[in-house]
Amino acid sequence: MNQEALIIETQQLQKKYITDTVETTALAGVDLKIAKGEFVAIMGPSGCGKSTLLNILGMLDSPSAGSFRFLGQEVANVSERQRAKLRKQNLGFVFQSFNLIDELTVAENIALPLAYLGIPKAEAEQRVQQAMERMGIAHRRNHFPQQLSGGQQQRAAIARATVSSPSLILADEPTGNLDSVHGREVMALLSELNEAGTTVVMVTHSPSDAEYAHRVVNLFDGQIVTENLNVKRHATELL
Repeated sequence: MNQEALIIETQQLQKKYITDTVETTALAGVDLKIAKGEFVAIMGPSGCGKSTLLNILGMLDSPSAGSFRFLGQEVANVSERQRAKLRKQNLGFVFQSFNLIDELTVAENIALPLAYLGIPKAEAEQRVQQAMERMGIAHRRNHFPQQLSGGQQQRAAIARATVSSPSLILADEPTGNLDSVHGREVMALLSELNEAGTTVVMVTHSPSDAEYAHRVVNLFDGQIVTENLNVKRHATELL
């Protein structure tokens, strides 16, 4: 795989949690390459290291050992300030619990990443409107999260994750709190964003959600045990 085409590359990535009496290995030497524009699903049983890996890829945590290169830059041991800057400029997050702020309207929630980036107000308002229209929630702009359905809340969360045009979207069980209909809608939206060029890495327990990905990475006991291409997704794209 061409190094310039990579957005993520890890080598022997490790994460250990140490207390006074116990040492727990969450990741035990993960080698992973993800190309720009890929949609990768990470699967495995509870406790296998999926969320730990996603947190490190999202620069919310740092590894105990190993290499992590993001867009060609080694970031395994950079400072929290540097990680925060990289997150703001490059990443969008979608969580199972939506993580919307109850006291802010839909539009205000979506605008938060732009405020952190110092985007001028007029440009920010235009981007927020475009993001809401793309997610089909423009008519809810002045509603508060508790006034929305679960599906609408996740649409708002995806709008917030994409409003700054990030290089990478990290999704942690994005349909976990949704019924099947709204879950399929959310996966279709993530797939559309990926087809438009955004890289997506998703942790999921759902085999049906994983079918939207180009590739499925299976973790067990903190290690990658299998990687499988999604033949159905690739066949569809060749049509």
